[in-house]
Amino acid sequence: MAVWIQAQQLQGDALHQMQSLYGQHFPIEVRHYLSQWIEGQLWDAIDLENPQEEFKAKRLLDSLIQELQNKAEHQVGEDGFLLKIKLGHYASQLKSTYDRCPLELVRCIKHILYTEQRLVREATNSSSPVGGMMDSMSQKYQQINQAFEELRLLTQDTENDLRKLQHNQEYFIIQYQESLRIQAQLTSLATLPPADRQLREPALLSKRATVETWLTREANTLQKYRLDLAEKHQKTLQLLRKQQTIILDDELIQWKRRQQLAGNGGPPEGGLDILQSWCEKLAETIWQNRQQIRRAEHLRQQLPIPGPIEELLNELNSTITDIISALVTSTFIIEKQPPQVLKTQTKFAATVRLLVGGKLNVHMNPPQVKATIISEQQAKALLKNENTRNDSSGEILNNNCVMEYHQTTGTLSAHFRNMSLKRIKRSDRRGAESVTEEKFTILFESQFSVGGNELVFQVKTLSLPVVVIVHGSQDNNATATVLWDNAFAEPGRVPFLVPDKVLWPQLCDAINMKYKAEVQSNRGLSAENLVFLAQKAFSSSSNNPDDYRNMTMTWSQFNRESLPGRNFTFWQWFDGVMELTKKHLKPHWNDGAILGFVNKQQAQDMLMSKPNGTFLLRFSDSEIGGITIAWVAENPNKAGERMVWNLMPYTTKDFSIRSLADRISDLNHLLFLYPDRPKDEVFSKYYTPPLSKAVDGYVKPQIKQVVPDKECLVATAVFFFGDVLPASLSVVWLHSVSCGRSDSMLDADGDFDLDDTIDVARHVEELLRRPVESQWGGQQS
Repeated sequence: MAVWIQAQQLQGDALHQMQSLYGQHFPIEVRHYLSQWIEGQLWDAIDLENPQEEFKAKRLLDSLIQELQNKAEHQVGEDGFLLKIKLGHYASQLKSTYDRCPLELVRCIKHILYTEQRLVREATNSSSPVGGMMDSMSQKYQQINQAFEELRLLTQDTENDLRKLQHNQEYFIIQYQESLRIQAQLTSLATLPPADRQLREPALLSKRATVETWLTREANTLQKYRLDLAEKHQKTLQLLRKQQTIILDDELIQWKRRQQLAGNGGPPEGGLDILQSWCEKLAETIWQNRQQIRRAEHLRQQLPIPGPIEELLNELNSTITDIISALVTSTFIIEKQPPQVLKTQTKFAATVRLLVGGKLNVHMNPPQVKATIISEQQAKALLKNENTRNDSSGEILNNNCVMEYHQTTGTLSAHFRNMSLKRIKRSDRRGAESVTEEKFTILFESQFSVGGNELVFQVKTLSLPVVVIVHGSQDNNATATVLWDNAFAEPGRVPFLVPDKVLWPQLCDAINMKYKAEVQSNRGLSAENLVFLAQKAFSSSSNNPDDYRNMTMTWSQFNRESLPGRNFTFWQWFDGVMELTKKHLKPHWNDGAILGFVNKQQAQDMLMSKPNGTFLLRFSDSEIGGITIAWVAENPNKAGERMVWNLMPYTTKDFSIRSLADRISDLNHLLFLYPDRPKDEVFSKYYTPPLSKAVDGYVKPQIKQVVPDKECLVATAVFFFGDVLPASLSVVWLHSVSCGRSDSMLDADGDFDLDDTIDVARHVEELLRRPVESQWGGQQS
């Protein structure tokens, strides 16, 4: 297969790398239209370091320019006019750029071909899953391209037939005019003497009979040509519909689904370039056939012949108009979605694009796009074509934008960069529904004409569901609504219906996707993690994943009903874990240092078989966004007995004061990260470097975590007023003293109250932040 055909099937980053090879120095259109010629030249035979090879490079440059000019000259018809100009411009541009340095052209093309071959080779490596997917995609794309080739041949065939029909009809009209002339001559014989009339009349009658016989036969032939042409157009339109269904109802819908899943953290939806190229080919083929059908209708009107052709042409014209209407309205899409959790009075952006705008010359009269926020009920009415009386559910500032045509990429799009939702009008909520479950959508609409106002289209497209919030505290629950909708929405649904319950494995896929995206980690949720989450969600003690395979979870269980014995929902707890990990624990999660999804009993069972000082990190069951350290050590109250200790959970507030790694470093009784890794081996690379030496006799204070062992250890400090800076307070040293109470800071389960254990340290920090006068009544040094 030609390299260029394979290169067009690249996806994601590989596609972006390929696109970046092109620009003004070598337009991608030249690569596209001359792909066969470019790949057929011996570029490698030219030594770029040898100046004597310049004449070979010059010959290739001249040939390239000639090929471009030939390609431009062969562009015919209305649609080929712009391409003819564009290719001619590129020929002049390349000549101007490389005429004095043709070896640079060779260098440029060699680099392009080499990079394309490498990208294709990497993508089609059959040993990788990506390679297998690429093979499947390649086969699918090949089928689509083959169908386009078939359409091209059919369209060319009907074009030839139409020209033949036009030629025959023109000759028929000439002969018909001849028959009228003969008839006029026969009529004029009445004014001649009988002898002259008898002399000339037989020849004219014979000639008239011959012409009329030919006209009758030729009229039947013309009618047959017309019917045959109409049947060929029917076949072409049937194939066009099929091809358009594959591209719009399969490929474009799949792209939209990938875009929706990307909102949950799924892989990027991929570029639109291949889809646009297909849609443009459809538009070009549809328009060519539409023009042919109109020309056939013009020929029929020019020479009416009784028969079924008039009805057939009307049917064809109606069908082709429906096809192009479906193409235009379906390819008005949202390339960049607005944020799905939308806060009022906050700037946001979105981009809409018309995939066939360049091909249909819509940009010649740039249309304006308007954005409006509407409710779920208004969206339903809109899709039913019910009159919504231009209602909206709020006011968006900067909601009008003109579509711009980008010559280099051939895209027609509108970039809304500074929209802001000024106010929102909420509807009456149903039952237990909260404001963060109410869904809205941004409606983008425009109007434009095609073919010099020949066809006028009203186009509309809806964004993915949007949840409007007015305060950051609502973000958590709004995100839950968006996650559930993105994960479980079905194509073609009534806005914005989603199932009320889903299978647990389906929900696992959704939250795992979200977790990996939020934490920005390739380490997702393991099977053990998901069992832990199932136990939490269903209040179950089973450790068997199969027990949960057929269980379902309702929306209420997910984010309406609180977990047993807690004041938060399953989602709120899980989201708290994600936020904490994303902000403070990401490197440790990626290192595998955090087990996380382990309950207290499981932690105890795991640690009791390990040496003293072995510890693990698990997410708190009782607090949103908390993580605790569990470790095994001696029981101070019973000699020779060991027990598992649990620190009160750390939260974001704690880590904003001192990091997890530093806190673990502070605790000398923590020796091995479960199962047996020395803690410094795991965490030392994250320790804060030692403080710098004293400057001018001052030492910068440092907060360290202290946890009671057999005695309550409290960090204390001795203060004195400095004699270098006026009204300054210095810390001379930190030391630990016994407070005379052995385990008053432990709860009944052996949990340390971290707030109590570092209370003095925090008080020190607070004192250091205050003016000295407020602490010591204005006392001066």
